[in-house]
Amino acid sequence: MKKFVSFLFLLCCVNFVYPQGRVVESLELNSRVLGKTVKYSIYLPANYNAAQRRFPVLYLLHGYSDDETGWTQFGEVERITNDAVSKNEATEMIIAMPDAGVSWYINDAAGKLKFEDFFVSEFIPYIDSMYKTRAKKEYRSVAGLSMGGYGTLIYAMKHPELFVACAPLSAAVWSDDHIIEIPAKDWTQYKFNELYGSNQEGKARLTKHWYSNSIIKLAETIPVEKLNQVRYYIDCGDDDFLIEGNMALHAALTRKKVKHEFRVRDGVHDWTYWRTALPEVLKFITESFHR
Repeated sequence: MKKFVSFLFLLCCVNFVYPQGRVVESLELNSRVLGKTVKYSIYLPANYNAAQRRFPVLYLLHGYSDDETGWTQFGEVERITNDAVSKNEATEMIIAMPDAGVSWYINDAAGKLKFEDFFVSEFIPYIDSMYKTRAKKEYRSVAGLSMGGYGTLIYAMKHPELFVACAPLSAAVWSDDHIIEIPAKDWTQYKFNELYGSNQEGKARLTKHWYSNSIIKLAETIPVEKLNQVRYYIDCGDDDFLIEGNMALHAALTRKKVKHEFRVRDGVHDWTYWRTALPEVLKFITESFHR
């Protein structure tokens, strides 16, 4: 009898285990804009296949030198999201993670690599057509780390009609002075010469294309009404080498009266910091999806 009762207890426990979402890695789509195959990973909520409902979407962008598996392998997005959903701290959502290579998520100056065009005109419509998304601004958000934080801000500021919220983590935000002072070796290594259209040094790097993709310049020049169409959650570690640029962005948004959340926590530019940031990002994104 005791064994039977124990069996029933275990069976009940199994039945009440919260269903888990899952990640599918390195799927492919053929891009007309880029002229190549692009890989992406996707997190699908629990019972996605059986669900009659549609889900909001978070586009989660990786950093420099990573790919579509960065957030799944090192960021533990599946575990963290499942945990947040099970605690009712995040709503069920689809999370799409594209491989951006070292594109910095923008169109380069020569128009050879148009990743921003791909993301806006192909990737978002593809995800909306292939998955059970709620294909409206009110249910679409973007977040990312480092290079992906830069891309997050680019997309949110330039395309506020597409996103309800954004969450850049340790975002690569630079001032004009920083761009001028980057060593020549780093300038070419990180492909800034191709991105911004200058092989020269000093102020010659401050090209028209740089200013059209400078986060600080965008914050200063885009109308406040347009910027305020998106909710911002900005987070950077106090010992991160990018903290100065993030603080400058915070100051620029504050002066302009752009609503935003700004967090500085103890930490550096690493996965430990970003993993601990993700639960708060999911909470913020969830709040943004609510009406």
